Amino acid sequence: MARHFTDLEAALEHVLARLPPDLRVGAPLGLGKPHRLLNALYARIEDDPARPLRLYTALSLDPPVPGKGLQARFLEPFLQRHFGDDFPRLAYVQAMKRDALPGHVEVEEFYLQSGALLGSAQIQQRYASLNYTHVADALAHRELNLIVQKMAREPDGERLSFSCNNDITQDTVDAHRARGLPRPLLVAEIDPRLPWLGGTALAPDGFFDVVVEPPGPHPRLFGLPRQPVADADYAIGLYASALVRDGGTLQIGIGALADALCHALVLRHADNARYRRALAALDPELERHPAVLESGGLDPFETGLYGCSEMINEGFKHLVEAGVIRRKVVDDPALMQRLADGTANLGDQARLQRDGEYLHGAFYLGSPDFYAWLRGLPEEQCRAIGMRRIREINQLYGNDEGLERLQRREARFFNSCMMATALGAAVSDALEDGRVVSGVGGQYNFVAMAHALPDARSALMFRAVRESGGRTESNVRWNYGHATIPRHLRDLYVNEYGIADLRHRSDEDCVVAMAGIADARFRRQLLDEATANGKLRKDFAAPAHWERNTPQRLAESLAPFRADGTLPDYPLGSDFTPVEQRLVRALAWLQARTGSRAAKLRTVLQALAAPPAADPEAMQRMQLQAPRGADDWLQARLLRLALAGSRRETG
Repeated sequence: MARHFTDLEAALEHVLARLPPDLRVGAPLGLGKPHRLLNALYARIEDDPARPLRLYTALSLDPPVPGKGLQARFLEPFLQRHFGDDFPRLAYVQAMKRDALPGHVEVEEFYLQSGALLGSAQIQQRYASLNYTHVADALAHRELNLIVQKMAREPDGERLSFSCNNDITQDTVDAHRARGLPRPLLVAEIDPRLPWLGGTALAPDGFFDVVVEPPGPHPRLFGLPRQPVADADYAIGLYASALVRDGGTLQIGIGALADALCHALVLRHADNARYRRALAALDPELERHPAVLESGGLDPFETGLYGCSEMINEGFKHLVEAGVIRRKVVDDPALMQRLADGTANLGDQARLQRDGEYLHGAFYLGSPDFYAWLRGLPEEQCRAIGMRRIREINQLYGNDEGLERLQRREARFFNSCMMATALGAAVSDALEDGRVVSGVGGQYNFVAMAHALPDARSALMFRAVRESGGRTESNVRWNYGHATIPRHLRDLYVNEYGIADLRHRSDEDCVVAMAGIADARFRRQLLDEATANGKLRKDFAAPAHWERNTPQRLAESLAPFRADGTLPDYPLGSDFTPVEQRLVRALAWLQARTGSRAAKLRTVLQALAAPPAADPEAMQRMQLQAPRGADDWLQARLLRLALAGSRRETG
């Protein structure tokens, strides 16, 4: 029988009395982390070396820090509005960022908030490189004695739901049991803001030993601010959308590339003529691309897609609402086989519609609007979303493999990477100096599954170039000192200049395909390196159409669709006000022109002659309508310049 508490400190006292001094604690990634309970625990042991703490978790979400100057003027009011004054920042994260964890405290994560902890030696040293499906067993090796998790309580009921994180807690308990280890103490913190999801998200009766339900006010859930989608992102999304087969299965990641892909899929379904015109503007020959003919299509979705992704996010909300995600599956191999054979009867179809689910995930994360959508789903739609364990989502083996193969027909696994080599390796999680940007997560699982399913494809999406220290660099590399996905698992790559199909290709064919989607400014160097290393014949001549791979040509191709609203800045909605959206564009414009010392000096000189403010609302939002002092005066000049410059570029 679970002990129930409403006071965090009393609950913590009870928990610590039942545990040995050496605390080995597991907590879910992302939204399922009970911030207030973890902060109370950290405060209790921070100055007590007699109680060493080892915390094992991932994706410790932390709101951005405002910074200085114009960035602070923009972010401070937004962060206050978006997260609220009482959002409980994780105390151990603040310490990690300063490398200030006490000696008796260690935090080990297997996935990091992207780029946020590159400078933390403590977290870089304790990072564990694990495939998502291996984490439960790895935690059993650590012999946890406590697992804490945020849970949802059934409205007007007593049942508990894993809701946002059904990924590994139950598997971790099973892994301890399989090794003959004691069951960790299980503590649930109830959050009434967490959307309720039933079905497979329900916790077994008596699963938790301690249930804490702190009184209000309850802080907001961590909401991911939705980011604008740039021209390159839209081009990637449009190309990728042509690789999806109607009646198939969809997995996506998170970020602007995934947002662009989801918008393109909805456009394909809801306004097919406009969709085809946008694709033709990018590449008039795309509909005849071998990968599109073999693996994709351009028509609307008559059958619809089944979503099966480790993370459910904003994009899936968009796809469900538009009717793209609607192909249901059931956990019945015989019925799924009859559906595959075309022998299902009316009774089978009725059961499929009644009991089937069209979206499976292991955890979810998104904006406040996304959480509100989940909370407000009609019962029928809510039943069609199944939260599953990560081993059921991210792999075929060890489950009912035959059933999952029937459910995941024509699967398309879309994930992002930072760089790709000309021979097909992908760089997604770390730099060649060893520092971790994010983590492997489930990317390897999905790439491997694409090769294990006979009609599946993996598509890794990436931007063709990056800005670094005021310089533009190619993301199509000859080689790189770190690889997340080895080249023998090469498949499809997509960037703003097209699709490269590397599956089963020779090294020379891979070089040609990747050079064909490289930015024109860097193509010659790539080909020269391939030739020098014996991977490309010396008489190879680049096709003339490769010269079109430039940002200028891309912007010209998409300009009409940007202007008429077909490709909006925020396709999935925005957490910014209209004036803030203008400021986001202006600040991005300014950042692109201050990447080096020389560029910064040129921009400051231009700002000294900046025109009068043409957007008084934006100046007021940044509290620069009446500058005080030299620093404010310069910031106002820079902002005027940026507002005018970004307005010219967007027409």
